[in-house]
Amino acid sequence: MYRTIRSQEDDVLGVPPENLAETDLLRELEHLHTTRHGTFLHGSPDALREHSSRTALLEEEYLRRHPEREVDPARTRSGARGEN
Repeated sequence: MYRTIRSQEDDVLGVPPENLAETDLLRELEHLHTTRHGTFLHGSPDALREHSSRTALLEEEYLRRHPEREVDPARTRSGARGEN
């Protein structure tokens, strides 16, 4: 079921985000967010580029599916400054 999909700049191996079930999309996003720091600090340039590309594709798909998602006011600029 895996195939190469085209991102903006690179080929990324994986299931196209639009074909992922909701639970699979969330699981992959959580895994990528968990492994981001280690990849950034210690991954090769290719690994970092692929990690970034896949994360962007999955995040874009999540936002496409959930355009009206709840936004925590404390996570806005004004909320972070205590202006809310």
